[in-house]
Amino acid sequence: MFVQWRFRKKFSKYAEMQLSSGYSGREVAEQMLHDNGIYDVTVMSTEGQLSDHYNPEDKTVNLSTDVYHGRSVAAAAVAAHECGHAVQQARSYHWLELRTNMVPLVSISSNLLQWVLIIGILLISFTGSSVVLTIGVLGLALITIFSIISLPVELDASRRALAWLKNNNSIMHTADENEQAKDALWWAAMTYVVAALGALANLFYYASMLFGRR
Repeated sequence: MFVQWRFRKKFSKYAEMQLSSGYSGREVAEQMLHDNGIYDVTVMSTEGQLSDHYNPEDKTVNLSTDVYHGRSVAAAAVAAHECGHAVQQARSYHWLELRTNMVPLVSISSNLLQWVLIIGILLISFTGSSVVLTIGVLGLALITIFSIISLPVELDASRRALAWLKNNNSIMHTADENEQAKDALWWAAMTYVVAALGALANLFYYASMLFGRR
């Protein structure tokens, strides 16, 4: 909760700091894609706040309305980060490929996991059967692995974004703007670190329940 709050606060702060270049998030994204020789990726506007993401299946950079139209440091940083994923795909970055392949299975597991764990706990409590809870723990293990794999993917995307912004003086004219973008993306990365730690803690909790009862 603290990291999410801190990230949102940083984003709001840098969203009020207008880029000296006047570029919008969409223009930043398109420029980064073209500078990396990528012309088969579409930059789109999507509903929601901080709903920005890259879809490797249909090759779209989806930017929230504030980022797509925004002309701030925050908009530029987020847009460049999402394009970092497009660059990863174009360069066959193996961690992104692995995460993308895991998405369908993780999606199914996430939708069913809550009920599997509840039923598993009830069964092991009243009948002593641990089969369903074991399945739940395996599902948690899959989600935990997915969260851990996401860390290098997200950190590398930010690294690519910041390197490009720093080397492209037409986007960010001052060192202060680059430092602000770096700060915003660092806190964004911390949300993934916390998510991975939370998934790991959740896995240990239910695994200890499973093996403790045995």
